[in-house]
Amino acid sequence: MATDTGKEASTDTGKEASTDTGKEASTDTGKEASTDTRTRTGTGTAAAGGRSAGGIEVRPAAGHIGAEIDGVDLAGDLDETAVAAVRAAVLRWKVVFFRGQRLDHARHVALARRFGEPVVLARRGGASPPGFPEVETTADRLELGGRFGMDHEEWLRRRRHTLLRGWHCDHGARVDPPAATILRAETVPPYGGDTTWSNLAAAYAGLSAPVRAFVDGLRAEHRLGVGYRPRPGDDAYARHLMDHQVATVHPLVRVHPETGERVLFVNGYYVEQIEGLSRPESAAILQMLLEQAVRPEYTVRFRWEPGSVAFWDNRATIHLAPGDHTGLGHPRIMHRVMLHGEVPLGVDGRPSEPLTGSEPGRW
Repeated sequence: MATDTGKEASTDTGKEASTDTGKEASTDTGKEASTDTRTRTGTGTAAAGGRSAGGIEVRPAAGHIGAEIDGVDLAGDLDETAVAAVRAAVLRWKVVFFRGQRLDHARHVALARRFGEPVVLARRGGASPPGFPEVETTADRLELGGRFGMDHEEWLRRRRHTLLRGWHCDHGARVDPPAATILRAETVPPYGGDTTWSNLAAAYAGLSAPVRAFVDGLRAEHRLGVGYRPRPGDDAYARHLMDHQVATVHPLVRVHPETGERVLFVNGYYVEQIEGLSRPESAAILQMLLEQAVRPEYTVRFRWEPGSVAFWDNRATIHLAPGDHTGLGHPRIMHRVMLHGEVPLGVDGRPSEPLTGSEPGRW
């Protein structure tokens, strides 16, 4: 849920963050999955866009993904109607945004518990608050600056050496990636630092029928640190990755456990190799699928403010942490809580298989 926090670093330092049914999210005519979600889940007027009887307004931010929600005080005691409306909006729009919220660490954790079981990380960023093991704090430039013999900019250059490398879901190399992430902004720069999300169900639905049929049966290895380009000579970060390996074979198309949508389970951060294909074949197909996944029409970009909160479905999205603010001289401090997720299931019902470094439910 590495997150938007501007540092996939937390992921790579050894801490990373499900699903089932089998109902197809689209027809062969290419109907978008987002429309089917609203129909299947019965999300109602508010989730579809509008104001509910409880005064909650859901305002879509883009055609396939993203909505802003008004009329909800996340720091208060949400009643069941409000919880249901937010949950439905997350399933429908994949990521929802709230502004002007007054969450502290305790209320952040309490909010997360209304929607699932918060993940307790064994290792967190150094800026994370003591006494709240569910909360991971990132203060971008502090996380990797001076660690492993490189500053944050060098780490990004070696990690994001292609345009697609930064796109990721949270802890996707685990056998049970988080179901969702709730991220709140404490301090943000006056400009820059936006986060972008993409809807992987819509991306799958947008593929042609022959390609969907082809990828439905494929599986791929997801591994922590894929694509990192080591420094010349001794590289402490490369050794760190070897000492903290996390790898899983996931279905290339997973089935969402709550909506039944088929989701294109790809990202630029973890996917190593499609099983059963040669390296050149795998590379070409993954490049095509990644380009499909991040087409502009499937994305939404969010401008953060202090007090903003983003709540996203980590099973159906990938996101891109910002890289345009590190030289501005302004801090960007974010706090996230992730929710436990399930082991993904493919279209054929086969679950993901752990290779090393993770067990279901054990962080």
